[in-house]
Amino acid sequence: MEYRTIGSGGPAASAIGLGCMGMSTAYGPADESESLRTLDRAVELGVTFWDTADAYGRGANEELLGGWLRTRPGRRDRIVLATKFGLRHDAATGRVDAVDTSPGYVAQACEDSLRRLGTDRIDLYYMHRRDPQVPVEETVGAMGELVAAGKVGRLGLSEVSPATLRRAHAEFPIAAVQLEYSLFTRDVVEGEMLAVCRELGITVVAYSPLGRGMLTGAIGSRAQLSDDDNRRRWPRFAEENFERNLALVHAVRDVAGEIGCTPAQAALAWLLAQGDDIVPVPGTKRAARLEENAAAAGLALTAEQSRRLAAAVPGAAVAGARYPEQAMRRVGH
Repeated sequence: MEYRTIGSGGPAASAIGLGCMGMSTAYGPADESESLRTLDRAVELGVTFWDTADAYGRGANEELLGGWLRTRPGRRDRIVLATKFGLRHDAATGRVDAVDTSPGYVAQACEDSLRRLGTDRIDLYYMHRRDPQVPVEETVGAMGELVAAGKVGRLGLSEVSPATLRRAHAEFPIAAVQLEYSLFTRDVVEGEMLAVCRELGITVVAYSPLGRGMLTGAIGSRAQLSDDDNRRRWPRFAEENFERNLALVHAVRDVAGEIGCTPAQAALAWLLAQGDDIVPVPGTKRAARLEENAAAAGLALTAEQSRRLAAAVPGAAVAGARYPEQAMRRVGH
């Protein structure tokens, strides 16, 4: 496994990380035993950059990782553990209904995450979304107090604007910014945001690097998605958009076949080729998929292969927004 530094002088994280959300929520039924097996396999493969959040399953995902850590003594120091705060849920529906980045909430959220994770420190602590009514300097100032107290190692932000990132970094050093970035979603990162990150020495952590599973080539129809799979209500998986986007996946598959890898590996290798400051965190709850993803770190694409993969998915060809309307209102602040 290749390793990449998170921020200037930060921890060395596996170049391919592990998004843990789907182990507890969003992508159909959970399977705890398979998830724990996947976490064990991740350590064996050197996939040691793990991503979770207090919002995933309303704390259930952090509790899953905490249970794994408690029953595997001595393995905590091998993991670069990242979690997030800021999304709050409606008690009745269970759905996210507010963004809270108030300074008073920061310390409370951190303590709750530490308890669920069963650890005394969080290696990378993100503001999950930003409430534009709260000055980011106040939020990051409160997060910085957690670093001073030894409860957090480095700070990160998620789905913010370049201007917000600059303001936050001026208040307290930001090590990473987590953004949706894949062959399907390039406009969020490429351009001003990537330029700002590189100017300030901030790592881009790419979430949904496989287009929420579509770029794996394993989803051939909406019928494969269970009734409780969130993708059924996301625009790119909607009836009117699905076939158009699947055609793009087929184009990626064709290039991957010539390279000699799977579509998922090609998509991840393409991201790694964009720079040493890009770290994708593909999510999975299955050991077999983890192994497939991890193998992408060993692929070295030629410039021509990278160009052809990008050309297989022209930005304007992707059909549908990346989130439903309500969730889209929470990004880019």
